[in-house]
Amino acid sequence: MNINDPVGDLITRIRNAHLRGRSKTHSPASTLRARVLQVLKDEGYIRDFREIENEGRKELEIELKYFEGAPAIQEIQRVSKPGRRVYSGSKELPIVRNGLGITIVSTPRGVLSDAEAREHNVGGEVLAEVF
Repeated sequence: MNINDPVGDLITRIRNAHLRGRSKTHSPASTLRARVLQVLKDEGYIRDFREIENEGRKELEIELKYFEGAPAIQEIQRVSKPGRRVYSGSKELPIVRNGLGITIVSTPRGVLSDAEAREHNVGGEVLAEVF
C-alpha cells in the first residue's frame, strides 16, 4: 500500500486506537514517524514505542497512555498536508490551547516540539498540533 502522507497516517492510527480504547497500535516504520513519536514520548503523550519486525516488514509498536481511563491525547490533528504545506518562523509558531498543548515542527535541527524550536530559535514545517 502506497501512503502519500506518512505523518497523517500515523496520527490517524493513534486517534483511532484511542477511540477504540486500545493500549497499543502499530504503524509502518520510518525515520520521520519515529521522530514524531519521540517528541510525543518526551512530552508525555505516549508511554513508549519500539521498532519490531512483522512478517519481514519493520513496524513501530506504539504504547498509548491513559490517565484515569481517558486518553492522554485528547486532540491530535495534522496541520501541514501534502496539498497545503504550512511553514512558520520561530517567533510565529502557533500556541496550542494557551500553552497546554504542543505543536510538532520539522526543523533543520530535526523534529522538535514548539518549545524546543523556540529555544533553538528555528522555524520550519508545522506537522501537527496535540492537546
